[in-house]
Parts: sequence; C-alpha cells; structure tokens
Amino acid sequence: MFDISFMELLVISLVALIVIGPERLPIVAKTLGNLYGRCRSFVYSVRTDIHNEIRMEELKEMQSSIEETVHSVEQSAQHNINQIKAGLTDDSSMVEENLSSRTSTNQPVAKPQTATSTKHDPSNG
Repeated sequence: MFDISFMELLVISLVALIVIGPERLPIVAKTLGNLYGRCRSFVYSVRTDIHNEIRMEELKEMQSSIEETVHSVEQSAQHNINQIKAGLTDDSSMVEENLSSRTSTNQPVAKPQTATSTKHDPSNG
C-alpha cells in the first residue's frame, strides 16, 4: 500500500507523542485504528460491489446469448416443420391427382387385398 519503512513509522510515532501528548495518544491511536478499519471495510465493500456488477453484466450477456441461440433453434425447428408439412401436403395432393386421373379414365382402382380363407373342396381332390 504505502511504502513506509520502520524508521519512518518510528519518527511519525515520536512526533505524534510530542504533539498529542502521552495522555491522549492511546485514544487517538484507537480512533485512527477504527477509521483505518472502516476505510478498509468500505474499500472491500466497494470492490465486492464492483465485482458483483461485473459478474451481473457477464450473466446478462450469457443470458442474451442463450436466448439468441434458443430463438435460432426455434426458427430452425419451425422451418423444418413447415418443410415437412409442405412435403406431406405435396404427397397428399399427388395421391389425390392419381386418384382423380384414374377415375377420369375409368380405370379400376385397385382394392386392397385381404387374406381369404381357403376351403378344402373335396370334389377337386
């Protein structure tokens, strides 16, 4: 913090002892200690607040990035769903066209074959 050597502290203490006097020096030292402690806690508090604000900004940026990613995934999924729906619509219209072309040319529409049971005819052997 400050570059004060032991000798400088000793000189400051002697001057304080002479100026303040031996009776009031402990009270002044206690007051200075309390002020120093308050200053340290204030600086620590400010540093913590700044760190928290920076962290909040990082989290907001991360949230906006995630929201953009989610939005792009939603758009991509919706685009793919629309393509699939369009493909299904095209397939159903092709089936309808085939059916309508067969009925217009009077071609018989093939019926699905079902499994029939075969009976044993004793006359056929």
